[in-house]
Amino acid sequence: MDLLVKLYDLAPNKALDARLDDADVTLRRALPPELAAITEWIRRHFTAGWASEATVALCRQPVSCFIAVRHGQLLGFACYDATARGFFGPTGVDEAERGRGIGHALLLACLNDMRAQGYAYAAIGDVGPVEFYARTVGATPIADSTPGIFAGLLKASS
Repeated sequence: MDLLVKLYDLAPNKALDARLDDADVTLRRALPPELAAITEWIRRHFTAGWASEATVALCRQPVSCFIAVRHGQLLGFACYDATARGFFGPTGVDEAERGRGIGHALLLACLNDMRAQGYAYAAIGDVGPVEFYARTVGATPIADSTPGIFAGLLKASS
């Protein structure tokens, strides 16, 4: 199922920002010279397909991939405009770092950047944690969106 987010309704989350500051986590736009390091990390922790989507996001101008870093170590990533314009994702956080707000902060970084780029809405495709997106950014289901843009997707062999 795909979800829709009204970008014009997003509000800053100062408590989340403070939580990441306290954990010494920096969120920033990825840089093109980091493409190999980021996509290798994504392939190792997630899938080759997500690494491919991140490659597209890293090759855009402006880059549409954000990363979370602590002391030079990649903790998570989030992209938009990878598979389709106006789509958020993929996104992932290192398993050991989950539950600390990093994924939420990466989501907000992307969605706020999309709003700054002129988007009024964002689609989140083929969602797993529907409740998370509904709770954090007010995402709502898009009727008849299954199987969506990813129907018939070819999968790389590992």
